[in-house]
Amino acid sequence: MTHEAKRDIVARVAAGADAVGVTDIYIAREPFRISTLALQHMELKARVHVVDHALANDAGDTERAMAAYLEAGCETVVSLGGDGTNRAIVRSASNINLIALSTGTNNVFPQLLEPTIAGMVAGLAAAGRLPRDQLARRAKILRLKFSDGRTDVGLIDAALLRNDYVGNLLPFDADRIVRVLLTRAEPDSVGMSPIGGFVDPVGVVDDWGLLVEMGPGREFLAPLSPGHFRQVSVRSHTRIPFGSPVVFDGPGVLALDGDRDHKLDDGLTARITIERDGPWSFDAGASMRHAVRHGMIG
Repeated sequence: MTHEAKRDIVARVAAGADAVGVTDIYIAREPFRISTLALQHMELKARVHVVDHALANDAGDTERAMAAYLEAGCETVVSLGGDGTNRAIVRSASNINLIALSTGTNNVFPQLLEPTIAGMVAGLAAAGRLPRDQLARRAKILRLKFSDGRTDVGLIDAALLRNDYVGNLLPFDADRIVRVLLTRAEPDSVGMSPIGGFVDPVGVVDDWGLLVEMGPGREFLAPLSPGHFRQVSVRSHTRIPFGSPVVFDGPGVLALDGDRDHKLDDGLTARITIERDGPWSFDAGASMRHAVRHGMIG
């Protein structure tokens, strides 16, 4: 997606939030000036605040922006990106209202939602006018504890790869995938999720995940990235309840939400559990109907 297309999305989100009476909108200064240029000439009633933080042009920028938002008192965030971007957000803050708009490569977590409506829902949520216990659901997340003391989180998938390397940006080679743990196994998605979704679908509302062991067994074509199909073979699959640990053993590379971030040396392990303690995601349709019923529109 082009920067211009993203600026258009930001402008529509801001218009929606402004229309429901938001008083303050916070955006981050970043190298491509997506948000700053989007709002530069908009006639908004809301005050626009630009937060500054050190830039490294990596995923850490998202975490630093989130830290600045939290310091400013923001509890509702609209994100543009895919699973990896939202994972960086959740690393910094999990107990927030997160309206995630799909603009990334693998987009299982974010929604395909008109940005204008996303802005309205975000504005109403930020004002505390939408009851979270009725209109929102906490996301499932992967919580990782490594045997060397490190921790991390994932939103959709953890995949153990053999003969790969940290930082590799090429599409996944199906022959290198050993096992995958999924919070959501969606057959109408791309990435690791449809590998599980084609054998035992697991949705956002299901209170379990799915462990997929690769090897001789059921063979089929799966879209491992947009337009990129590869033959995979699933040896077995098991539903995993919340809190039940799954141990990934080295050697190999552990990829989270498509990012090959962790090298597992021989003898190093990662203990992973699935929990429903991620950010709050609002049902946009139900939220807008609630707003109409309670006279919040007009």
